[in-house]
Amino acid sequence: MTKTYAIIGDPIDHSFSPALHNTAFLFLGLDCTYIAYRIPKGELEYGIEALKKIDISGFNVTIPHKIDMMKFLDESDTECKLAGATNTIVNENGRLKGYNTDVDGFLDPIKKRKIDSKDSDVLLIGAGGAARAIIAGFSKEKVHKITIANRTRERAEELIRFAQEIGLKSDYLDLQSAGEVVNRYKFIVNATSVGLKGIGCPISTRNITKNSIVYDIVYVPVETPLIEQSKIQGATIIYGWEMLLAQAMKSFEIWTGKPAPYEAMKLTLLGRF
Repeated sequence: MTKTYAIIGDPIDHSFSPALHNTAFLFLGLDCTYIAYRIPKGELEYGIEALKKIDISGFNVTIPHKIDMMKFLDESDTECKLAGATNTIVNENGRLKGYNTDVDGFLDPIKKRKIDSKDSDVLLIGAGGAARAIIAGFSKEKVHKITIANRTRERAEELIRFAQEIGLKSDYLDLQSAGEVVNRYKFIVNATSVGLKGIGCPISTRNITKNSIVYDIVYVPVETPLIEQSKIQGATIIYGWEMLLAQAMKSFEIWTGKPAPYEAMKLTLLGRF
């Protein structure tokens, strides 16, 4: 019997997940299929019931449901509890178990480059949903401090509290000041949507140096303005597609118990750009 998987969120039509997972299923000859299923904000409960009715084997969760989905889980892994959000669900006869593959998916490209994050200072731009998983990831790696630069201080304060609760030093900077002192940080991570479709740069890059590691989680385009400008400054670059691929592979492995076919999935992903 064919197993069905899905991604839920809104909007959903831009998602690369169906192409990534269907390629992997095909490559390994698995009788599985993966669909995109739009669930608008406020309709999550009904959407989950519908998925249970069709006996969905598992699903990914994206914006705006990653935090709300926690309420509907019967069980969750440590990363979920740490980040307060879930993005990968397994359905076992109507019992839902949640995982968070964003945490390790974010760290994976850093580890692949053998970069040591311990005791580093991090500048995190943005205070949206992705920021929590990034803070949770850096806390696992025992960084020294995370400074949150955001348009509004209010949203940043929530994350600063969250970082402090899990044992990290954390403070706030406005975006202008962040650009001026960016050279004090080993990691500069963009977790905003600025740069999407190649428009705009979240902070000034002129003080980025060759000692900076610039990680932009925006993956369309591959080379965002932040990445282009940081490259000119000689910084080490980590691309958004690397995180996207790493977290998708981890979801795949949770569902199938098989190693995800990295090359096949990478070619599919990069082919989409």
